[in-house]
Amino acid sequence: MVEEQRMPRTDDDLDAVVVGAGPNGLAAAVTLARAGLRVRVYERADRAGGGATTRELTLPGFRHDVCSAVHPLAMESRFFREFALAERIAFRTPDVSFGHPLDGGRAAVAHRDLARTVDSLGRDGRAYGRLLRPLVEHATQVADLIGTTLLRIPRHPGTAAAFALRALEQGTLARHARFREDAAPALLSGVAAHAILPQPSIAGTGAGLSLTAFAHARGWPIPTGGSQAISDELVRDLLRHGGDIVLDHEVADLHELPPTRATLLDITPKTLIRLAGGTMPPRYLRALERFRYGDGVAKVDFALSEPVPWANPELRRAGTVHIGGTHTEVAEAENRVHRGELPERPYVLVSQPSLFDSTRAPSGRHTLWTYTHVPAGCPADRREAVIRQLERFAPGFRDTILAVSSRSAHDLEQHNPGYPGGDIAAGAPDLRQLLARPVLSPDPWRTPVRGVYLVSASTTPGPGVTGMSGWHGALSALRHEFGIRTPPDLSPSS
Repeated sequence: MVEEQRMPRTDDDLDAVVVGAGPNGLAAAVTLARAGLRVRVYERADRAGGGATTRELTLPGFRHDVCSAVHPLAMESRFFREFALAERIAFRTPDVSFGHPLDGGRAAVAHRDLARTVDSLGRDGRAYGRLLRPLVEHATQVADLIGTTLLRIPRHPGTAAAFALRALEQGTLARHARFREDAAPALLSGVAAHAILPQPSIAGTGAGLSLTAFAHARGWPIPTGGSQAISDELVRDLLRHGGDIVLDHEVADLHELPPTRATLLDITPKTLIRLAGGTMPPRYLRALERFRYGDGVAKVDFALSEPVPWANPELRRAGTVHIGGTHTEVAEAENRVHRGELPERPYVLVSQPSLFDSTRAPSGRHTLWTYTHVPAGCPADRREAVIRQLERFAPGFRDTILAVSSRSAHDLEQHNPGYPGGDIAAGAPDLRQLLARPVLSPDPWRTPVRGVYLVSASTTPGPGVTGMSGWHGALSALRHEFGIRTPPDLSPSS
């Protein structure tokens, strides 16, 4: 972990304040500092990073990512491209981006190489290729499309049209009509379930298609040393350009902050109401109160004596594994969660970073990162449900467990108020709230309160470690508060 704290500036020597040192808050702070402003960040936790932190959760020497673990947008997000993240820190990119086990020792596998994936899917390979190839060939354009408000005219209308048509097709009950077998539909359903939405849904399918395109373009990279490496590099850049960070400092009211021309908040609308509701115009306040949060996750981390003993050996090469069975089973499990129920056979998202990064565990040992979806605020400990699903596709898994850290959706909210009810997306990412996140506006980061900007994942473009909400919010603040219209250079050499 980088040494974040240093002697802070005096209160009268600041241009801007950022509350919250998650990826979006740090992206905002870096952008402002690169523009020559004097910036301070306040963070309630004892280290920067928010959802992109890494800690010893089980046993000494076993390093677990607290929330995000695998980063499909680390190479494709426009902010991270401008920041040159791939040049600044080391990544491990598995040849198999993700896999999906099926009963009987079978598995569907998404190789980074699309052609190889097509060959592995048998009769459905060509249909899978026709579905994904236009998006894979223009993956960066897809990232730019989903990386800003949908109210703006797309920079690449051809790619936008191809993406929209595929999302409409796959987001309906006819979504798997082009397929004849169960492997390809399972593969697509597993990645669409990342959105924590009912299946099928257009928004969830859109998220799944974009993630799958990135999987076949440049892969799903895993940062060496854990997600903390991303946060630490953002912090280093901020400090190099004159910013500072105050840790272990929870802001209870915006009036506590030093006077500055811009205040950028990496918080949810729920927290914004608590901190500044009395200063908000009634119409905007009502919009924040109507903002809906989604279902939650329960997270289970494992320290293992050996790698997961997958029945299908291809899965041992995958950076991510989606557990849930057939596409019908995945949809049923996700829809039960949406109805407020706990499925007996849940969808489980799994990653074993120690297969690709030896820094994550003592020699010969391994870490395993998992989460499963649950109704919002659910207090249930889901470790047994997760272990049973792993045993289903990796017989003998239970015997490899050395220690377990299990946190419910309720626990996650207590750890990080940015996850209301355990909602790691900081707001349901359905179609309506992708258009109005948190309000319907071409500049949704700017609030009606002079100089106050909302830059969390509760704003466009939504969830994921992309830095995009923070970057967009910072650019808006630069334009409106400081008259700076040219985005600052974020490259390492500047």
